[in-house]
Amino acid sequence: MKRKKAAPLPRGEAVALRTAQGRSAASQRWLSRQLNDPYVQAARAQGWRSRAAFKLLELDDRFRLLRRGCRVIDLGAAPGGWSQVALRRGAGRVVGIDLLPIAPIPGATLIQGDFTDPAVSALLDAEADLVLSDMAPNTTGHAATDHVRIMALAELAADFAAGVLVEGGSFVGKVFQGGSEREMLTAMKRRFASVRHAKPPASRKDSSELYVVAQGFRK
Repeated sequence: MKRKKAAPLPRGEAVALRTAQGRSAASQRWLSRQLNDPYVQAARAQGWRSRAAFKLLELDDRFRLLRRGCRVIDLGAAPGGWSQVALRRGAGRVVGIDLLPIAPIPGATLIQGDFTDPAVSALLDAEADLVLSDMAPNTTGHAATDHVRIMALAELAADFAAGVLVEGGSFVGKVFQGGSEREMLTAMKRRFASVRHAKPPASRKDSSELYVVAQGFRK
């Protein structure tokens, strides 16, 4: 069956805030951006839990990550957009893990906890064809600090993936541009046949986020 690719999104008419009373300037900017973001609007219209769903759709269109019947582990899954995409694209089993609670998603197993906790890992007790991580720590506003923190999280996710992926499996993880992501790329090339960086169109242009896409895992 031919898969339906994520379509480019047209921009609608600009929407203005009805009132700014009681909101900070930063809050007003964020709300205005959300109201006028075509991906936010499309996510609501199509039933996705977050605009981030389009990032995975676009990455999957490019790299063919999701295959019918594949087993997926979604790290940092809340609110559940990536798990939704995996299921709609034919995944046979999806396990979502997050520190935050996730509202039920039909067809997915959802675990509230820390993926680095051995007790949480014991609940999985399974191999995976694909490990996804859209995790990012709370930002501090200091670029160097934020970069170090997200890279540490990305490396933990990659190490987790190495412990559960089957031969030939894939890993997708969020990183920030800043230099040390190259070191991670070099290390991962020893584990995977193909390792590349990608910035999907749904990723905001002013964001420094990138995704590392590693395929062809070598056990």
